[in-house]
Amino acid sequence: MVMANGLAFAQSSDAPQSLNQQVQDLKQQVIALNRDLFILEEELLFPANTQVAVFLSMNVGKFFALDAVTLKLDDKVVTNYLYTDKQTDALHRGGVQRLYLGNLKTGEHELVAVFTGKGPQGRDYRRGATLIFDKTSQAKKIELKIMDSTATEQPEFTVKEW
Repeated sequence: MVMANGLAFAQSSDAPQSLNQQVQDLKQQVIALNRDLFILEEELLFPANTQVAVFLSMNVGKFFALDAVTLKLDDKVVTNYLYTDKQTDALHRGGVQRLYLGNLKTGEHELVAVFTGKGPQGRDYRRGATLIFDKTSQAKKIELKIMDSTATEQPEFTVKEW
């Protein structure tokens, strides 16, 4: 027992361990709170009834080396993205990238994606894909997919609604 200013304090050999455990517990609580705040922020900024998310995925990539994507919604550019080798490698290994997350009012909308890169025989390649979709009161998810067509030995660009 340690006396300080007339008060008795119990001294324990595990006090430093207990303090370390408390710090670790506090760190875990902060991480959980940060995650909850991020989810709340996403729900407030992008409510499900107006939310539109656009994703990009690739399959193989033998006939097309992606350099950039430009995304337009209703004739307005919403995303321009340039890719590094590491990013395209991640897409080739099955990764999916969220290109855009935003709000749209209900009704008919047009999505245009323009892909630039190197095509077969290393030539410059620029292709587009278009989707006219109806935005309802539910969240809308759209996937842009780049696939190799072995039949034509050309890349194919498809758009899929989820």
